[in-house]
Amino acid sequence: MPRSKVDTAIRPSRRTRAAVRELRLLVQRSHRKGDLSTWRRAKAVLDYIRGKRVVELADTMDVTRGSVNRWIGWYDAQGTEGLQPRKAPGPPPRLTEDQLSELAEVVDAGPQAAGFSTGVWTGPMIGQLISQRFGVSYHNHHIPWILHRLGFSVQRPRKRLARADAQAQEYWLRTKLPRIKKKPPPVAES
Repeated sequence: MPRSKVDTAIRPSRRTRAAVRELRLLVQRSHRKGDLSTWRRAKAVLDYIRGKRVVELADTMDVTRGSVNRWIGWYDAQGTEGLQPRKAPGPPPRLTEDQLSELAEVVDAGPQAAGFSTGVWTGPMIGQLISQRFGVSYHNHHIPWILHRLGFSVQRPRKRLARADAQAQEYWLRTKLPRIKKKPPPVAES
């Protein structure tokens, strides 16, 4: 199978003066912004249009020939817009915005209002709540991401001994701890 000539993978309408000027501007803008991936893609396509071979470009850019060919295809299909990085869409969310709002209200009201006996939310409890209310199950490791998206953060209670001597603890925090530390913090006077 004979190889195609250099510069034939891009249709003539993408090789006009105006299109090449737009490509050069993209190279300059992305270089100024520090957007390495866009700069590298646009530079490779521009050099391809100027007559460099894909093999040379792949070696220069330290990428595979397949990557350079993919960039050329993107440029041919969509112009400079095809060289811009995009966020992968991912799967559609399993909870709607209304369901997320309802979940936020329930979490804000507390676990006892939702029918749990304890006064502190845990990840598995929220997962159970989501499953019962909305019929959607999430892995326990995903629950913190959902809560973070809703504006909640992880809060851990301080552990204090019930029968501890408060004065002895205060003395230790203000006097002994600063001597142990390398840089004692300024002690606030009460």
